[in-house]
Amino acid sequence: MGRVKVIVFADVTDPWAYIGSTRFERAAAMFSILTGEPVELTYRAFQVEPDEPSDGRLLLEALEERLGGRDKVDLINAQVTAAARITGIDLNFDEAVQANSFDAWRLLTWADEAGPGLQRDLAHQLWRGHFLEGADIGDHFTLATRAALVGLELETAEALLASTEYADEVRTQRETGEALGITQLPYIAIEQQWTLTGVQSQNDYVQALHQIYTEWKGAEAAD
Repeated sequence: MGRVKVIVFADVTDPWAYIGSTRFERAAAMFSILTGEPVELTYRAFQVEPDEPSDGRLLLEALEERLGGRDKVDLINAQVTAAARITGIDLNFDEAVQANSFDAWRLLTWADEAGPGLQRDLAHQLWRGHFLEGADIGDHFTLATRAALVGLELETAEALLASTEYADEVRTQRETGEALGITQLPYIAIEQQWTLTGVQSQNDYVQALHQIYTEWKGAEAAD
């Protein structure tokens, strides 16, 4: 079967993408241990709010205005916070800052080319910064610093963010997601043949991977 190639459409400002991606990564690691088959995972941009401003405003205030009341915001936050806690993630919405993720995705696209594991590590740095630490991941200094924390060159990251590099690539990723009809994150495409949509349990992800593995091996045997 060889290396299993997986593309995960996600957003670093979407908590469900954070939760689902974390669970899937753990499931993929477990699958690899059980089968010996490595999983190659790549993240691609699907911005939930592509026009969201990066203005340093508290996220809860922005959501209250967007959704039409604090009660709706509190209900959604309670649901996502409970799901995150099951995953071992303690979200901190009180300090979260509204941010547009476009520049973050330019950096993540570069990180994918810079070396194995760097994109995944940076994605988690940005998720933690945004949802746990109150960091403004729309800010270029914050982004470059987070890139440096995972081993990327700080000066290169700063130069990239000051330019328009990878802007077209991020737009293409977003357009691809729209063409696929994505409505829930994460959207996981496995070998361009199988898809898993929305947040599932880690066990469900493991079972799905095993089912796909069985189908793939069966197809190989038939050939």
